[in-house]
Amino acid sequence: MIAYALYTAVMPSIDKLLPRQRREAILHFVTKSGSASVAQLARMMNVSPSTVRRDLNALKVEGLLDRVHGGVTIEEEEERQFSEVSLDARADKDRIAYRASNLVPDFSVVVLDIGTTTAAIARQLAGRPLTVVTASLAVIDELRHHEQTQLIVLGGVVRSRYHSMVGSLTENAVSQLVADYAFIGTSGITADGVVLDSTGTEVPIKHAIIKHSRRVFLAASDNKFPGSGILPVCNLSDLTGIITTAARDHPTLTQLKDTEVFYA
Repeated sequence: MIAYALYTAVMPSIDKLLPRQRREAILHFVTKSGSASVAQLARMMNVSPSTVRRDLNALKVEGLLDRVHGGVTIEEEEERQFSEVSLDARADKDRIAYRASNLVPDFSVVVLDIGTTTAAIARQLAGRPLTVVTASLAVIDELRHHEQTQLIVLGGVVRSRYHSMVGSLTENAVSQLVADYAFIGTSGITADGVVLDSTGTEVPIKHAIIKHSRRVFLAASDNKFPGSGILPVCNLSDLTGIITTAARDHPTLTQLKDTEVFYA
């Protein structure tokens, strides 16, 4: 609701919005939140559900939104298989994973985000006396045979192509925990330090991880500058640190003041 309120502060009142203005407001809200239901948008816009459906269909024709049953999501590129993505910058991910593991003391509670880099971090943590919390099936595979490493699985809807679980169950489960350390991934980082994601279903989970962890680190290889993605997750300045293989003189990193940079 906050994203919508900020947008409409400079717009005419809800009742006076023209169709094009209303569609722009819908697009802005869904871009920020990742998804929305028809009923939710109808209440926000003070219009009928049928009017919202017409707006969503118009945005779908323009290639801006993806219509799903009962609602809408951001139009996303076809998701690549986890096994394919895991081969990208593999050496960089291994270096980041090693550096990340050295930041975590034994007996810590650690949240590992969905992604190939966090799966690499899990390999480095395997067998250590830690509690690891995750919605990543890949992380589970790395840790499930190591008795010394306690594994907490968040649950959710299985997304088989990317070896993960997502949805409101996952988000709600994260909100019940407080972690000592969290490691999150990204699809890209803008020049001014905005952390992006390309998958709407992952963004609310990342928000919950950031909110319920004492120290949050971004794991980002050199190819994530700028990378890709259209959904903002947070700013680099919101995080404890970033672990990266990017150049030490990268302008996005040299401008950071309170966020520590760990070069792998």
